[in-house]
Amino acid sequence: MFINCLKNNYKFTGNPDSNILNVVDIALFIDQIKSNIWLFGIPSWLFGITDRSVAAFADGYLSPIEIFQLFTASFFFLSWLYLKPEESFNSNDFDARQYQEYLDRTQANKLQLKKLHMISQEYILPFPYICQIYHLLNLKHLETVHKFSLNNLKILSISKFQTTNVGGKITFQTILDSPANPLRIWRQPTVEVDLILHTPYTVELSIPVYNKKRIIVIFHAFPLNDSEHQLFIDIYSDLEWPKPLLQIILHFASCLTLFEDLPYLRALAEKNIERLFNLSKTSNHESALLFKRFVELYGSSGETTKLLEGREDS
Repeated sequence: MFINCLKNNYKFTGNPDSNILNVVDIALFIDQIKSNIWLFGIPSWLFGITDRSVAAFADGYLSPIEIFQLFTASFFFLSWLYLKPEESFNSNDFDARQYQEYLDRTQANKLQLKKLHMISQEYILPFPYICQIYHLLNLKHLETVHKFSLNNLKILSISKFQTTNVGGKITFQTILDSPANPLRIWRQPTVEVDLILHTPYTVELSIPVYNKKRIIVIFHAFPLNDSEHQLFIDIYSDLEWPKPLLQIILHFASCLTLFEDLPYLRALAEKNIERLFNLSKTSNHESALLFKRFVELYGSSGETTKLLEGREDS
């Protein structure tokens, strides 16, 4: 999926490509020093063995001590040959041209990703983190909470649900009932939308538009304490619209949907979080499958408390 291209869970200090190059240069330098020392040792050992041999045979008689010295020198010379250092980057494992091509492709991907990134928004909301996760993973909120902004968008059916080790993905079909729905500017009346739980903190909403173009919304919700969380919203798109115009529209749409979220999140915060977990465990409603998966993975409100504590410690 699109999220695989995003480095949303990594923080780089400096240029990662230059960091890799520095590591490679150091490794090559160390390999060169090892090889030079080993090569210098070969004539040194040969000179020592020759000198001992000439001295031993000078009087035409080999004493036990001289035999032992020759044997020891020969043994260490053979061991020296056996200890030839292996190169970390040899011609079979490392090709400078291939590495440069990799760097070029990486840079091209970064530039492409930068072009696709439309807007970023960041909020600190006075509601428990679990309320935001419940809200993001419950499909019904598209029909109820966002009834105004989505102009009565309806969910027709769940097409597919699959689980992963850390989350899951649900694909559902939506329809724009109203012929005056402004979303028709963006997309076909009926499309399949993907909602993906990537980690306990990251949710992706992938919306097809037209001609295989998409709008991708990445939500990162991080608990600050038991009553607050930080929400990051990043939107990506390959729509061929003027970027400044698209950014204005997306900023407005994102602010509007967040404004609609606030009363709902407040109502959730007033409920018992344990009750949310218990209801999800017993519910078989398709719209809550992804939150049910979240509960299965992270167990109970006790597990959520551990997540909160982990975020506070970090």
